[in-house]
Amino acid sequence: MKTTGIVKAIIANLVTIEVDGPVAQNEICFIELDDARLMAEVIKVNGNSAFVQVFESTRGLRVGAKAEFQQHLLEVTLGPGILSSNYDGLQNNLATMEGFFLKRGERTLPLDLEKVWDFTPLVQKGDSVVAADWLGEVKEGWLPHKIMVPFNFLGSYTIESISPEGSYTVTDTIAVLKDQSGEKHSVNMMQKWPTKLAVTAYKEKPRPFNIMETGVRVIDTFNPIAEGGTGFIPGPFGCGKTVLQHALAKQAEADIIIVAACGERANEVVEIFSEFPKLDDPRTGRKLMERTTIICNTSNMPVSAREASVYTAMTIAEYYRAMGLRVLLLADSTSRWAQALREMSNRMEELPGADAFPVDLPAIISNFYSRAGIVVLNNGTTGSVTFIGTVSPAGGNLKEPVTESTKKAARCFYALAQHRADSKRYPAVDPIDSYSKYLDYPEMAEYFTQKVHANWVEMVWEGKNVVLRGKEAYEQINILGDDGVPIDYHLRFWKSELIDFVILQQDAFDKIDASTSMERQEYMLEKILHICRKDFHFERFEDCADFYKRLINLCRQMNYSPFKDSSFKKYESEIDLLITQA
Repeated sequence: MKTTGIVKAIIANLVTIEVDGPVAQNEICFIELDDARLMAEVIKVNGNSAFVQVFESTRGLRVGAKAEFQQHLLEVTLGPGILSSNYDGLQNNLATMEGFFLKRGERTLPLDLEKVWDFTPLVQKGDSVVAADWLGEVKEGWLPHKIMVPFNFLGSYTIESISPEGSYTVTDTIAVLKDQSGEKHSVNMMQKWPTKLAVTAYKEKPRPFNIMETGVRVIDTFNPIAEGGTGFIPGPFGCGKTVLQHALAKQAEADIIIVAACGERANEVVEIFSEFPKLDDPRTGRKLMERTTIICNTSNMPVSAREASVYTAMTIAEYYRAMGLRVLLLADSTSRWAQALREMSNRMEELPGADAFPVDLPAIISNFYSRAGIVVLNNGTTGSVTFIGTVSPAGGNLKEPVTESTKKAARCFYALAQHRADSKRYPAVDPIDSYSKYLDYPEMAEYFTQKVHANWVEMVWEGKNVVLRGKEAYEQINILGDDGVPIDYHLRFWKSELIDFVILQQDAFDKIDASTSMERQEYMLEKILHICRKDFHFERFEDCADFYKRLINLCRQMNYSPFKDSSFKKYESEIDLLITQA
């Protein structure tokens, strides 16, 4: 029997309900308001009082309204049809709603229950299976979508029957499983899983180590991210977070892209909806949206709905990871999620932390980031979720609590700098402040030694050092003037500019320069460092500047040329000649 209750207090989206039975933390309930039923989640229980956060507007709700608890947590519906879909934070399908706006209490089905899928079995009668084992597959667009034993099945099961190859809807029974007690369980293509519980149905084995190539040089060369790794991109408004996310979505070595717009401005979400379907996928030649799912909540939606969206996106990502696919999850912006946590914490009159954020904000963020990772599945294949979030610190202050808390959880820090954006140095990732902790991993060094270059990590640190020394020299030149410093300062500065213009900067709108393979990155970094190691002698700083400007121009022309074609080699020959004559 379901627990019911009566509304006793309302503070915006925080509602206190007096219950007549047991309720659980994070349990879902529905509150009656006229003809609508408002969905809410239990966030605190105190005696017979349940504090719930309502995912919709509570305008018009009054004390005395009835509530009914559903005996389950906030769940995501998983199955074929998720890709190419646009959902809100509660997984309402935005394409099937009536009108332009979700009405209060309106629910739309996340999956099409009538669509027919061509099913191919992967097991036989009598096989033994456990949770997350593959029973069969269907084609979701051009990607293989595995139909799995539900994640909540405990112990081992025997295949009693499996449907033959044919066409079925997501609600049709495709297998019957018998548990160890002899009870039979029917399984279809659809299952549900709580959003705040990680999908962990996989083998515990030593995890493989690979990097995720993104095609973005400032990431792959200077601050690489591992497959299944975590990173975040903080930066003020207008520094290019959206363009960088688009570049990562298009070019990263991922099978599935999930975008969580967790509380961004409405115009930015509309931009995602309008642009993603038009983006060409360079990996497949098809449209990028065919392997993308968008979860969106805008800033004018209730704060609790913003919080739900990040968990919904991560659960869907874990679902595809269990199929042996590489998933890239992009969240924009986790600052809005943290603000939602702050608002609800304040309404519950909890002890505030820095800037009134919850005291346990670092733990909440770390717990969420920990759900990313690369795993070995029951059949020995691997799947991964790589998570890159963005943070929008007020005024570009990278010392604020959300940025600081995220730095403790994420392994990669891609700080967007206002001064780089103002000088049109894109991507505006600051080469000094940004870092990748994966460079310190011995597994990373071994990977690069085997796959890229024997001394790759040492080359990267050498390049970082050149940039740092160049920045120090520039500060001295800026203070003392061009004539007030030795020529050596100008040499150090222009060597750092060479790396900046040729390696760190990249044209996201150029067909060639938009994405750079690791082979090309290794070739160019080795060539640029070779130039930086040379000792050039100039009498005047003007001669030094002219030389490096010509050198930078030729190197950038190489970046715009197809790798090792005739034009590429032509510019390379001109560079070699220029260096010889210097």
